[in-house]
Amino acid sequence: MTSTVNISANTSPTWFVTGASSGIGLELTRKALEAGESVAAVSRTGAGLDNLGPSDRLLIVKADVRDEAAVREAVEQTVAAFGRIDVVANNAGYGLFGAVEEATDAQARAIFDTNVFGVLNVLRAVLPTLRRQRSGHILQGSSYYGQTADPGVGLLSATKYAVEGLSDALVAEVAPLGINVTLIQPALTATPFLSNLDAATTAHDDYDPTVRATQKAIGELPASAFVSVEGIVTGIRTIAGRDNPPLRLALGSSGAVAMQAALTARMAELETWAAVTNAVNG
Repeated sequence: MTSTVNISANTSPTWFVTGASSGIGLELTRKALEAGESVAAVSRTGAGLDNLGPSDRLLIVKADVRDEAAVREAVEQTVAAFGRIDVVANNAGYGLFGAVEEATDAQARAIFDTNVFGVLNVLRAVLPTLRRQRSGHILQGSSYYGQTADPGVGLLSATKYAVEGLSDALVAEVAPLGINVTLIQPALTATPFLSNLDAATTAHDDYDPTVRATQKAIGELPASAFVSVEGIVTGIRTIAGRDNPPLRLALGSSGAVAMQAALTARMAELETWAAVTNAVNG
């Protein structure tokens, strides 16, 4: 059975999906079309989307989220084609693996350009439409690495932490306007994401026991350790368009366990050092 988006004001919602050519974005596009919904599928090249077949409910837009003008044009095309936008899957992004010291300045800036400034470009482009409508649901592509980190994923986690921080503010800013925000936090997922990771251009032996050990451990995980794309999309579609969606949606028990451990450790550390914290007050 195909799940449907629960949008009371519009029985045939329109999706705006970035990173739509593969992984979660492609599956979101496919499931929306199967449910009779309209989709603006946004990707840099459009590759992989032609296999979905011609449809008057599918608009394929070639746009790089790093290009603010191109993203605005994509939104304009979407509204011209479908009249509105109901769900924004702000999904485009990629990963970078390597110690914090090992990533070059160019690599660090590049991942922020896509994962953070690309997210901002999409928000700035879609929010005028959502504000006029006084409705909409923004799905921010995060990760369990938006609440915790392992050796080697510092730059990826930094971008996801940034998305989570701006979304904590965004949700309060747009709630009075009838717009909802949900951070999507998948666990390790069986997508091309891991195989397409960028890698730091240098490697220092000192980080072998930490960074390279993490890389080895991830590489040795069985297939069962990875959540399916279909499962992730089913979870997303369960809450998309609801009147009172969660701000954060963890998808996959391994990611939830990792986040819970990180949050518990933070709370414990706050308590351990409370005397020093409070002494500052005089």
